[in-house]
Amino acid sequence: MTELNRRRVLVGAAGTAGGLAVTGATGSAAFAADPAETPGSADTQTSGSTSAPAATVTPTDQRYPELVTGNNQRWVAKPDTVQLVTTSAQAVAVVQNAVSAGKRITVRSGGHCYEDFVSNPDVKVILDMSKMNRVYWDSARRAYAVEAGAVLLDMYEQLYKLYGVVVPGGYCYSVGVGGFIAGGGFGLLSRRNGLSVDHLYGVEVVTVDTYGRARLTVATREAGDPNRDLWWAHTGGGGGNFGVVTRYWFRSAGSDGSNPATALPKPPAQVLLSTVTMPWSKLSQADFTKLVDNYGKWYAANSAPDSPYTALGSYLILNHQANGAVSILTQVDATAQGAQSLLDSFLAAVTDGVSATPSPLPAPRTLPWLRATRMLGTSSPVLNNPTLRGDHKSACMRKGFPPEQIATLYKYLNSPDYSNAMANVVLHPYGGKVASVAEADTAAPHRSTVFKVLTQTFWQDAAEDAKHLAWTRAFYGEMYAATGGVPVPNDVTDGCYVNYPDTDISDPAYNTSSAPWHRLYYKDNYPRLQKVKAAWDPKNIFRHGQSVQLP
Repeated sequence: MTELNRRRVLVGAAGTAGGLAVTGATGSAAFAADPAETPGSADTQTSGSTSAPAATVTPTDQRYPELVTGNNQRWVAKPDTVQLVTTSAQAVAVVQNAVSAGKRITVRSGGHCYEDFVSNPDVKVILDMSKMNRVYWDSARRAYAVEAGAVLLDMYEQLYKLYGVVVPGGYCYSVGVGGFIAGGGFGLLSRRNGLSVDHLYGVEVVTVDTYGRARLTVATREAGDPNRDLWWAHTGGGGGNFGVVTRYWFRSAGSDGSNPATALPKPPAQVLLSTVTMPWSKLSQADFTKLVDNYGKWYAANSAPDSPYTALGSYLILNHQANGAVSILTQVDATAQGAQSLLDSFLAAVTDGVSATPSPLPAPRTLPWLRATRMLGTSSPVLNNPTLRGDHKSACMRKGFPPEQIATLYKYLNSPDYSNAMANVVLHPYGGKVASVAEADTAAPHRSTVFKVLTQTFWQDAAEDAKHLAWTRAFYGEMYAATGGVPVPNDVTDGCYVNYPDTDISDPAYNTSSAPWHRLYYKDNYPRLQKVKAAWDPKNIFRHGQSVQLP
């Protein structure tokens, strides 16, 4: 495969990690062992002194322009200050000062927010977590601690190199853990090992009580923990809703934490990577229809928790015709029984009846898991371009696309009135072990979803905003026209993914269904999230354009 074609393949994967609604600049995680600042048995601490205050950046500082934008350049904030913290105590002090001064505060970790939830003109204080980024084994909690400012690749590197374990997470290397986990978190290992939050043991959060007092609270999944509902809310309830997450603890449900090497799953020692590219010039509408239909039907048929195909995850990247090609990116656990046969069977099923010849068709590569993860996460010219503007929309699918939706996909990806090589629809792997958890056991409710859909476009010039927004809105509205312009929960679609936030689904001009935005994200879990909101953020300090509302 040529370098140009490889980059075209990977350009479509932009956003596949699901960067959360409240995340910001990247940082490098440093290994630490039981830092003294880690809380011990105390589950709630009021604000206390810290040896040094947070670093403060004001509008006169040359760093300010860098720190008031995230990954999506459509959104630029104008806060009075950006506060960069390195300890939980500093985070408590920043929150307390903002609340006492009556200033609206928000939080950023990795910066991959699709909407203006952080970079919003009403925000006066941005709490930047990017330098609070340690990853270590916490022997007191018998779990792995990951601070909220760590980015995904840092977490993978630290956990795997030091202990040989993994938190199954997303594709894009620079997504911040702080927001990613709060929204549920999924990736190429999720069919094999479940969602990220299926391994979440505890969370440390700066909350504000009814008297306006900031405090640090630890909540775990332990049945007797009086703060357990706060833990539950962070298993898919979205970021920026209940407080400021300063660190997470991870330990799989089947582990007692007595041995760090077995406290989390091990990733595959090696993986098979395959990329199949089909040029648009050879892809007829009949071929396109067959390809998309095959993909959806395959996932619907092979997403049970006990399926041997949980070892396999793939992206179908439907780039706009201007890009030149569509592609299938597949990763298989190379240590699974019959791994090559699993890959061959999958590709045969998805391309069955498609007359277009893949070009080129390289042999699958066998790579160590971490090397493959690093390569996939850092290779995309879109994912790693900090100058782009974007618009994104999601859907959860319980079955393959109906014929009319496939026709709409073809229509908009071949639109003669819109040409953009950075526009695409990415179908994401889901199901498998994700489906082994009940919808109410975590705040992430889409357990019957078999694959997810991300419709998106990127561009650079602000003067072109209206053109690109019009394309995604028309495309999405027509895709789900039969259900009021959005993918309402039913026997085919199952709502939207909160880590791909889209404020249009809150707008009656675009959502004419009877399903409000919160049902699309949270389904029947929303009333419980509202109760957690009332208990832990009664003054609604932590809010944004789609935050959980007080009951």
